[in-house]
Parts: sequence; C-alpha cells; structure tokens
Amino acid sequence: MVQQQVLYRALVSTKWLAESVRAQKVGPGLRVLDVSWYPPLQRNALQEYRERHIPGASFFDIEECRDQDSPYEMMLPSEEAFASYVGRLGISNNTHVVVYDGDDLGSFYGPRAWWMFRVFGHRTVSVLNGGFRNWLQEGHPVTSEPTDPEPAVFKAKLDESLLKTYEQMLENLESKRFQMVDSRSRGRYLGTEAEPDSKDLEPGHIPGSLNMPFTEFLTAEGFKKSPEEIQAMFKEKNVDLSKPLIATCRKGVTACHIALAAYLCGKPDVAVYDGSWSEWFRRAPPKLRVSQWKGGKS
Repeated sequence: MVQQQVLYRALVSTKWLAESVRAQKVGPGLRVLDVSWYPPLQRNALQEYRERHIPGASFFDIEECRDQDSPYEMMLPSEEAFASYVGRLGISNNTHVVVYDGDDLGSFYGPRAWWMFRVFGHRTVSVLNGGFRNWLQEGHPVTSEPTDPEPAVFKAKLDESLLKTYEQMLENLESKRFQMVDSRSRGRYLGTEAEPDSKDLEPGHIPGSLNMPFTEFLTAEGFKKSPEEIQAMFKEKNVDLSKPLIATCRKGVTACHIALAAYLCGKPDVAVYDGSWSEWFRRAPPKLRVSQWKGGKS
C-alpha cells in the first residue's frame, strides 16, 4: 500500500492527465507546469511552449527560478524567491503540481522541478510519466493559448535533509555515512568524455561515488522503468536503499532522476548535492577529483 501511494504521488500517467484536462480539472487545485530547458543554441523552450503545450499548463522557467548570483549553474533560489515565483503561477500549498518537459528522452528536467518543490516542503507534486513526447505521440490535446492563472500564496520551507552542500560533501568523504551515486554518462564520470558546452569544466567524479547514468532509468519509449527493475539496478550497483544516499551529477539536474527512482522504490529521503560536479571541480583540491582526463577541449 505504501509503495502504491508513493507511485501515485511521484508519477502520473498521460491518460490520467488527459482525463483531468478533459474534465477541466486544471485550476487552483491542479496546476501543470512545462519545465523544459535546452542549451540555447539547440532549442528554445519558451518559444516551443508558446507554440504548443498541454492545455492549462504554465511555463516554469528554470533559468529564472534559480540563484542568479551563484557562480554555479543551476543552484536553488532562496525560499522567498521560490515562493514568489510559483505563487505567480497560481500554486498554493494545497495545489497538486504536475511537471513535464519536452525532451526527446521523455524526461530530463521534470525530476529536477519535482525535487525543487519537495525540497521547499511541497509534497503533492508529480512528474508526467513519458513527458510531452508521449503526450504528443498518444494524440492528446495541445494548445497555443497562454495560461494566466490567478496568483496564489505559497509558503516555502527548505527541507535541509534533501539537500547537500559542498561542505557536507567534504565531511562525507571522512564519515562515509552517505552512499554517493553520480547520474552522468559513464565517460563523463570516468573523465574520458568531455563535459558538453563547457570550456573550463573537466570531467571526472567525486571520490567514492558510484555511477548510474540517469538514462538507464528510462525505457526506450521514454517512460520510467518499474520499481522492480529499478530495485534490481540499485542492487546490481551495490547501492543499499535502506541506507543514506546522495545523488550528484554535473549541476544538480539529472541527479534528481536518482532521487525519483529511489522514491519509486519507497525511499523518499535521497539528498541531492545541488552544486554537483560544477561546484566540486571548481572548489575541491585536485587530489579529491577522480578523472582519466588527458586534456584537450572540453
């Protein structure tokens, strides 16, 4: 029973959301957010949203809803900034939030937005399983009509148990209390493959972290794999879901796929290292960076 509740809160199906759209349930009690983000020279997420999106969906600009003063790539905003931003999208503490993105994989930034709501104390948040890719493929309705919800009051409270800082990561190297899992590709983890779109960030990983590429949690069709399959994957990597776990990646985005995957297996307490490799590479001494990188252009 517990696992069924976790599954319901973590994922909703395209069929369920389509029925909610048809029944005109998208409103103060149910808000849908397009949280797509792409490298600037590849695709324009806001323009694509304006051209077509799920009826009733608002655009959640992850570039705007972050710490604008941080030197790192996608750090969390303050409680006040997050509350103000999502309140303008018509989201209150009583709203069920469904997030999706338009990535060809089926999901990329969706789990990041899911985790952001959770880390700021909001539990009724779900990811659209299969994403916009499958919404379109299944022929569900889309619109170009802008969504202008009534502003709401959202009160954010940071749940520090779901967040790790650089200093806490350093401490964990000594205490080894938390297992660490890196969600980047095998090559970037090892340091044999350059970090994309970065001139100064070399690849590699934090000592002691294991590698589980986030794409392996998705089916070829873009859906999340079953809890049974995910549990087998963690077991194969010797990750014990009964013990504390930290997820990391390059900038705290695909690490959230690890948190979501563990959540589907009944583990809701995975912490994400928000700065991830982007911060670690720039702050940690070279002896604390594991890499096979031999130089060249990143």
